[in-house]
Amino acid sequence: MFDGLDWGRTDVWISIAVLVVATAATRSTFWLVGHHISIPRRINEMLRYAPACALAAIIAPDMLMEGQQVYFELSNLKLLSGIAATLFFVIRRNMLQTIVFGMLVFTGLRLLHVFQ
Repeated sequence: MFDGLDWGRTDVWISIAVLVVATAATRSTFWLVGHHISIPRRINEMLRYAPACALAAIIAPDMLMEGQQVYFELSNLKLLSGIAATLFFVIRRNMLQTIVFGMLVFTGLRLLHVFQ
């Protein structure tokens, strides 16, 4: 991935420095001025759902798409694993166990599919 990158070039280091400063500035804003700003209760309640929405936006396309097509088939191992993991989470309410369970189901399904 970085094989063709010339690490001795100044513009590479300037880009890295600018990205570090931008990341630090955006992530530390609430830490620096957080006690001076009060977020309305309704917005604070809505922000509770942001991580779940972001996770769904990342995972759903990978689970449901095959190339450029939506793939709702029983042969879609990612979809089956996602359904199993969702059911597991509804029962157990433990995110770490759900991730491990979903990956175990996916691995098991892949192994069954390979050996058929």
